[in-house]
Amino acid sequence: MLSWFARKKKGDERSQSVFLGETSIPGDIVVYAIGDIHGRADLLENCLVAIQRDPVDSGIAKRIVYLGDYIDRGPESRKVIDMIREMDNAGVRQTKIIGNHEEFLLRFLNNPEEGTSWLSYGGAETLLSYGVGMPAGVLSAGKLAKVAEDLRSRMEGSGHLVFLQQLEEAVTIGDYCFVHAGINPDRSLEKQIPEDLRWIREPFLTHTGGFEKVIVHGHTITDEPEFRPNRIGIDTGAYYSGRLTCLRLQGRQYSIM
Repeated sequence: MLSWFARKKKGDERSQSVFLGETSIPGDIVVYAIGDIHGRADLLENCLVAIQRDPVDSGIAKRIVYLGDYIDRGPESRKVIDMIREMDNAGVRQTKIIGNHEEFLLRFLNNPEEGTSWLSYGGAETLLSYGVGMPAGVLSAGKLAKVAEDLRSRMEGSGHLVFLQQLEEAVTIGDYCFVHAGINPDRSLEKQIPEDLRWIREPFLTHTGGFEKVIVHGHTITDEPEFRPNRIGIDTGAYYSGRLTCLRLQGRQYSIM
């Protein structure tokens, strides 16, 4: 994995607390942050087409940042990963962040007996997308191990297991930090732990003070994108609402595509 925390340059006298109205993205890029996809390949396709068609000035590069939770709940988890990998192959610069659902799947592969909660948390839909059926009757240890073995085989054969294992924890670009769930307000960015980055809700969501960067995150579903002085939440429940949110950031401007 790449190092995700961009430390301040020596001599940088900017405040430790950054608020939305003061933030900017480097002038040579446009960033598109995509919220939780959850197996909705149809919505992702619409989003990627819109990004490709979005006009930018000559010399400006496009960069896509995915905020995690590519899989589970929706019907096409496998296709979602295929589409993202195809964009990589096409030369589009992309950063893929790990979500708590990807963590759940990896834990299931490593310890099937403790993975029954993942199956009821959207994992059953992911199995079907890989052509792995759920066994009938009580899920014994042996049955769970067979399911995990079959899923691992399909994911290794498609390159998807490596994809999941190489996901980033977070990335900073300009005055923004992109994560899946949020950060612990009591820790500096460089001291955040994976559990919080993938799972946290409180005390992050109700924190009113500034962070070192404005935090762009998913994980917590809201009816509309949520803009706060210190964070932007863009999980609009794509798997059931039919709305996958893409945040466009350029210079000091931000908008929802």
